[in-house]
Amino acid sequence: MGKSHTPHDFKGDLVLVSSLNFNNIKGPKKVKDSFSGLFMIRVLHCPNAVQLELAGELMNKQPAFPVCLINPDSSIYTELFPLRNKAPLEIPAP
Repeated sequence: MGKSHTPHDFKGDLVLVSSLNFNNIKGPKKVKDSFSGLFMIRVLHCPNAVQLELAGELMNKQPAFPVCLINPDSSIYTELFPLRNKAPLEIPAP
């Protein structure tokens, strides 16, 4: 039985990037945040790779990342868009 990846469709969304493999972030490794960002997804290269708009210390990094290192954190969206999740839910009558 073959493994398949779920398709990701978050072009234009703000996401966090795992800083696991980043060596150019200043400071001790123990104190380093596990995720950096909010970066906007510019292009979906394939189902498993995205290109981000990087800024700050990460400007020198290659902007293409695998989807497994991207975290579309939902808590970010509740802070940026407080009314998005509070829409009333309509359930049709049978």
